[in-house]
Amino acid sequence: MDRLSVTTPFGRRPMSLALVKGQIRSSGIKAGKTVDKWKVLRDVCEARTLLGVQDRALAVLNALLSFYPQSELAEGKDLIVFPSNAQLTHRANGIGGSTLRRSLAALVYAGLVSRKDSPNGKRYARKDSDGGIEQAYGFDLAPLLARSEELAGMAQDVAAARRRFLIAKERVSLCRRDIRKLITAAIEEGAAGDWAHAEGLFVALIGRIPRSPTIEDLLSIADELTLLHEEVVNMLDENEISENMTGNAGPFERHIQNSKPESIHEFEPCSEKEKGEKPSADNQTKPKGIQPFPLEMVLRACPEIKPFGPSGDVSNWRDLMMAAVTVRSMLGISPTAYEEACEVMGPATAAAVVACIYERSGHINSAGGYLRDLTRRTRRGEFSMGPMLMALLRGAPPSNLASAS
Repeated sequence: MDRLSVTTPFGRRPMSLALVKGQIRSSGIKAGKTVDKWKVLRDVCEARTLLGVQDRALAVLNALLSFYPQSELAEGKDLIVFPSNAQLTHRANGIGGSTLRRSLAALVYAGLVSRKDSPNGKRYARKDSDGGIEQAYGFDLAPLLARSEELAGMAQDVAAARRRFLIAKERVSLCRRDIRKLITAAIEEGAAGDWAHAEGLFVALIGRIPRSPTIEDLLSIADELTLLHEEVVNMLDENEISENMTGNAGPFERHIQNSKPESIHEFEPCSEKEKGEKPSADNQTKPKGIQPFPLEMVLRACPEIKPFGPSGDVSNWRDLMMAAVTVRSMLGISPTAYEEACEVMGPATAAAVVACIYERSGHINSAGGYLRDLTRRTRRGEFSMGPMLMALLRGAPPSNLASAS
């Protein structure tokens, strides 16, 4: 059969340039190409949301393929099937006549099959003297063969999107469970902290989950729940440290006094009278470095730092720290200020803070002074990256990144 012939539908059915393009594409199938017809059907079923076809249309496509005698669609063979509406209805599980017509039109519109109508619009085949089919009129399955690779790729994309959706949904479910139980345990056991505020944030976040969430909805909620989870864990960790310090004050203070006594003179000169006094924990203990948030979350909140990575991108914490060194000099932050931040916060967290500052650099008068202020607040246990990242993820000017002098 001449694949280069472009036919138009019978009767009042309209012709479109898209149908012409589909017929031309079907005529250009690579020589010798074959594909399993049921594999193509599975790919179409997987990619039905992208193709815009419903389940009934897929049932009709399954019926059409069942009328093709071979198990493989092959180039060079007649791929036209010509069942009557009654036969299609029987093999499509008793589908109604109007639904059958709509489903056939949907398959043609989606470019999965094409019509080759006879002069009177009937579907039939004319045979030659040897009994072979000389000319057939009906539905051409060539578009399935021509688009087999495209349909397989679409099916893989849909499957990957479904996996990402399920992973995001699991992440939200786990965060909800953990936060709920942690807050409940803290309230029931009387742990110190503003648990009413944490409860309010949790309820507000859960209330924002739509009835039918998209992947973007789930990722956004998951990020904010992760930040709240980190805040809750930090509150519980600080509560435990406070209890340990209260219950073991004597041994803790003696340990500080006897270990590295030269650090007293290094950071804070003292008189002979002060040497006999017990040094306070505030002057002697280095604050514990803030636990960094997931790198993916930091980069989502601070995308402007990515081009400053070693290869023009940031793929791990080492890349982020190297990018922060470059950005630090651009912001006018002195090496000593950055080194102090790394010592107090930890290198990873300090790099993340610099990324946040760079993201909102237009709103900060003195980046160096602001970083020193955050370092002092970290020493006192008054700074957390959670609100800063959450504000950047929401796209609002963060209160933690207000203009600093």
